[in-house]
Amino acid sequence: MRPIAVIYENDSWLKPVFAALDAVGAPYVPLYAVDATFDPAGPAAEWSLAVNKVSPSSYLRDHGSAIPFARAFLPFLEDRGVPVVNGSAAFRLETSKAQQLLLLQSLGIRAPRARVVTSRARLSAVAGGLRFPVIVKPSVGGSGALMRRFEDPEELDAAAPSLDLGPDGTALVQEYLEPIDGAIARIEFLDGELLYAISITNDRDQDFNLCPADICQVPDPAARFDNNPLDAPTKRPLQIAAFDPPAEMIEAVLRIARAGRLDVGGVEYLVAARDGLPYVYDINALSNFVTDAPSLVGFDPHARFARWLVDRATHSSERAFEEVLR
Repeated sequence: MRPIAVIYENDSWLKPVFAALDAVGAPYVPLYAVDATFDPAGPAAEWSLAVNKVSPSSYLRDHGSAIPFARAFLPFLEDRGVPVVNGSAAFRLETSKAQQLLLLQSLGIRAPRARVVTSRARLSAVAGGLRFPVIVKPSVGGSGALMRRFEDPEELDAAAPSLDLGPDGTALVQEYLEPIDGAIARIEFLDGELLYAISITNDRDQDFNLCPADICQVPDPAARFDNNPLDAPTKRPLQIAAFDPPAEMIEAVLRIARAGRLDVGGVEYLVAARDGLPYVYDINALSNFVTDAPSLVGFDPHARFARWLVDRATHSSERAFEEVLR
């Protein structure tokens, strides 16, 4: 089997993936997107498969160059016939919460009311048509990056001039919905099927980083440590439990995966206290999977993901060989 390329920007996040590939004996090539190069007029490397693991939160780690690199490199691979897991279409969705809202609207899936804005000066005006409290969050997000909650228009007015709208200057002003039970649900999927689901409870006064993996947890924004979040002295605990989502939400999530061309990922939703209805508020093409998954959900999703990658890479190589013979 030709090697599997793994395109990434965070060493710590990829350690479990590389370990799982090592465990199944899969040949792979790590491609560090922060300082990678390619020839747009040249051929692609002879990879059986490429896996996109670049995060939209790259810019928070001084790895902002990884995002435009992936935006250019993924179509390059696809044009040259290299199968890409979570390819260019998935990455466009992953790096634009505005695009996520458009997708949900097209599918008829309920989402919190929001406005897309590109100017701090317009924040108050667009929020006027929404119900407070509201959240302002960059369209290019990741791990709750730079999200702020505002209880009333006056609080938003005071903060607006200093808000960071993210690397592309585009943000959402979105109605904040209190979960009916204080918890959100995250449904993970792989290859069009349910992988597992969990509920995550977070104190409303904490930040918006609900990533269930230890490697995502940063306890203090003012803390000083290197790029590896595991070097932080403590981690903010989340209350996480295995969860059996209703069939209609599983079906909605798998429709999102198909329409968004997502091979693997997770969708988060909540049931709002104000009306008892479910609202999808985040679509994640990148998943670090839940910590201690064997105890929590009964299996290791990294191991299952690695086996699936090998199976897909093997079948991709077989199809390429058959095409050469024709």
